[in-house]
Amino acid sequence: MSITVENLVKRYGAMTVVHGISFEVGRGEFVSLLGPSGCGKTTTLRCIAGLEDAAGGIIRIGDRIVSAPDQDILIPPHERQVGMVFQSYAIWPHMTVGENVGFPLSIRKVSAADVAKQVDEALGIVGLGPFKDRHPSQLSGGQQQRVALARAIVGRPKVLLFDEPLSNLDAKLREGTRVEIKRLQRKLDVAAVYVTHDQEEALSMSDRVIVMDGGRIEQAGTPKELYRSPVNRFVADFVGRASFIDVVRVEGGAGWRTPSGALIDVDDSSFNGAGTYQAMLRPEGIDIMEDANAGKPGRSLPGTISDSHYLGAYTEYVVDAGGAKVKVHSKRDFDVGSPVMLRFSPENCRLVSSPAGTGK
Repeated sequence: MSITVENLVKRYGAMTVVHGISFEVGRGEFVSLLGPSGCGKTTTLRCIAGLEDAAGGIIRIGDRIVSAPDQDILIPPHERQVGMVFQSYAIWPHMTVGENVGFPLSIRKVSAADVAKQVDEALGIVGLGPFKDRHPSQLSGGQQQRVALARAIVGRPKVLLFDEPLSNLDAKLREGTRVEIKRLQRKLDVAAVYVTHDQEEALSMSDRVIVMDGGRIEQAGTPKELYRSPVNRFVADFVGRASFIDVVRVEGGAGWRTPSGALIDVDDSSFNGAGTYQAMLRPEGIDIMEDANAGKPGRSLPGTISDSHYLGAYTEYVVDAGGAKVKVHSKRDFDVGSPVMLRFSPENCRLVSSPAGTGK
């Protein structure tokens, strides 16, 4: 069953926090809403769940309209057949694991026998069958998260919604739980919307990612599309690590020039003839060389290492080059203050639009 959002608008008083956004999530598809705090991603999710009332637009789950203010349609949350996992888990401390998982079924007046059967099935899927009679205080954080997952899938909902469900877990546990959530979603073959501000979560888990800012969609696409071909600086900077060099087009359209006067070969397929632009470089797409003569015109920049951070698998160097601070990942060892040459191919140097006055 799919989820369709058409021209969704949400207001709090006179303030509009979601500005007419539209997207669709197909059956079995995992889509993440990614963006900074206050971008409207959680509000959008809560409108889909029915926990917030939209001010405009249409929301469909499958073929059924569940929200359409202009048509005076508003289906209550418990009738939308959605399973939702909250950031706080929202587990009742006085209930056992089994009672927590079965609670959504109990309020729908499902028979006790069916509740017991479906609770056992859900706990089996998340590997918590032996913990059915325990209380939340007797569980670890990861086990509590799996209780929340079991409660979301009990009764086989038509769609799954996740509101930053891993933010309370430590790094190791987050990694394992990401795999578990994705496995679970594939097993159930349902549409899933996952809200996060963590780009690593979004890239590793999603079939598609929708990047939001200020209640609007900046870009939507596969993780590779967003990482390799961001439409503007905001997306480039939010999805992964990147460095930006101011560039101006050479008169006659014969390439691009940095503030230092160096010509630079840029993938400028996104150029539309207006606005301010920067060249985007990903740190893993740059070679750093000791030899100052190792560069090729247009595909290299001389620079000086101003800082370094050892990160185990590689060292992140900050290099003053092209009038900017450029981050480079390398397994080679260099000293701060060393002159170096940065080399890159045009496909790893992409033109992105940038608001005037954006800092480096």
